[in-house]
Amino acid sequence: MHEFRVWAPAADTVGLATGGSTLPMSPDTGGWWTLTLPDAGHGTEYGFVLDDGSGGPQVLPDPRSRRQPHGVHGLSQVYEHDRYTWNDGGWTGRQLPGSVIYELHVGTFTPGGTFDSAIEKLPYLRDLGVDLVELLPVNTFNGEWNWGYDGVGWHAVQESYGGPDGLKRFVDAAHAHGLGVIIDAVYNHFGPSGAYTPAFGPYLSAGANTWGRSLNLDEADSGEVRAFIIDSALQWLRDYHADGLRLDAVHALVDRGATHLLEELAVEVDALSTAVGRPLSLIAESDLNDARLVTAQEGGGYGLHAQWDDDVHHALHALLTGERQGYYGDFGSPACFAKVWTSAFFHDGTWSSFRRRRHGRPVDTRRIPGHRFVVCLQNHDQIGNRAVGDRLTEVLSPGLLKVGATLLLTSPFTPMLFMGEEFAARTPWQFFTSHPEPELAGAVREGRRAEFAEHGWPPGDVPDPQDPATFERSHLDWSAQDPAMLSVYRSLIALRKRHPALADPRLDLVEVTHDDGVLLIRRGPHVVVANLTGDPRTVPLSADCLLFSTDDTVLLQADTLTLPPESAAVI
Repeated sequence: MHEFRVWAPAADTVGLATGGSTLPMSPDTGGWWTLTLPDAGHGTEYGFVLDDGSGGPQVLPDPRSRRQPHGVHGLSQVYEHDRYTWNDGGWTGRQLPGSVIYELHVGTFTPGGTFDSAIEKLPYLRDLGVDLVELLPVNTFNGEWNWGYDGVGWHAVQESYGGPDGLKRFVDAAHAHGLGVIIDAVYNHFGPSGAYTPAFGPYLSAGANTWGRSLNLDEADSGEVRAFIIDSALQWLRDYHADGLRLDAVHALVDRGATHLLEELAVEVDALSTAVGRPLSLIAESDLNDARLVTAQEGGGYGLHAQWDDDVHHALHALLTGERQGYYGDFGSPACFAKVWTSAFFHDGTWSSFRRRRHGRPVDTRRIPGHRFVVCLQNHDQIGNRAVGDRLTEVLSPGLLKVGATLLLTSPFTPMLFMGEEFAARTPWQFFTSHPEPELAGAVREGRRAEFAEHGWPPGDVPDPQDPATFERSHLDWSAQDPAMLSVYRSLIALRKRHPALADPRLDLVEVTHDDGVLLIRRGPHVVVANLTGDPRTVPLSADCLLFSTDDTVLLQADTLTLPPESAAVI
């Protein structure tokens, strides 16, 4: 027996299409329609037929579909979560403070591009020393490959990755290896193809964001839209046993209500965490530079557990590469590095030349710990949104790559790696899509080329997102590892865990000085020293022992430390 339910407040009639026939559904309170079938259950395929007087009826997939076996345009399928047998009963979770995150895209992480093939790499990730694996969006999108941010089914798992059982097998296996799992969730827009959910009700507002119309979070009938989002989020954490969510571009969630959606979600997730007996983390991607997102609700904040901090990435990237184009224009100086390492944000009420306005607000570093800021040297956005998706291995020397890793993994923040970074992967990670509609495919292709033409890129030099070769080029090449780089990352992660002061999140205790191309960062009893120049540098420094260095020729004497060009050490 199965009860079918759908919210369609404007419909005159709603039918359930299943087994070759259409059965009338009964109206319920609040715009809901229901029908119980005694012979339906796990595996039953179905769709809804709407007639709202605006045109002929059509069969649509369920907005809350748990499975789309035939793609986003096909019928939905009943999927019963309790049929899966979990093996992680002893899993007590993984808290965010003190953790290292590893971001990966299921479709390009392995040649197979599935959850099951990714499972084979979990022992490698365990031995690397990371704690949390962050999956780029895995909910359903149109086509076979995509970054995942064009998702349209917010309760179903992409079939080409392995569907709902595949995701459960991955999470189960990750927990067996001591690894938590974070799922990237996109609630600020629907993708351009297969987004049938807005046909059922007022899911979209009159406003717009970068990707089109915004979600209706505060207008008429928005209560069910908010519940739709919160139910999706809780499903990943409860039914798929995920340990956290990365919430995409929360600055695009326009909510003028007294209680913001994110506050409401944080309360629900904290309650679920209590119920399941393990920590659950909400990590926001935000362009606002506003620490109220990660301030406790008791202190007037939203109560999220962490947020991405792009200022740290920009400071590191511009310092190491010398790039100053676009939003890197304000970054790159040692003074900028010192500010973000002790204050989290560079733009904290300061003038942003890229935005041509003041941006951000200060962080109270006495109250807000550094672990609430997720930082990186590379991530999917900062690589994939470059014209050719080139990694830092294309622009930095091995020495500076190791310096960057040292600075990142001894920082007071929560560090995140992007797949392959740890072994100096040279494969690009490019923007790829597989929209089957020719018109949409052409619009995406031309839009990408036009975007970079404004910056002087000839159209022929910008990879075609729809070309399967763009997707294939973006797969990690596991046979091309740099053992020396991998050793550096493994050693630094182990060092961070062996010496708690190197992960201490108290920003007000971090001290940064810089002179003549050398950075000195005091982390409790330790000092991280980085020579960013092409010449040797000798620094007057008294130390007991050398804990780590990126170069075997680093020399620690009684009162001095001598570093070769482009090297770093921890003493």
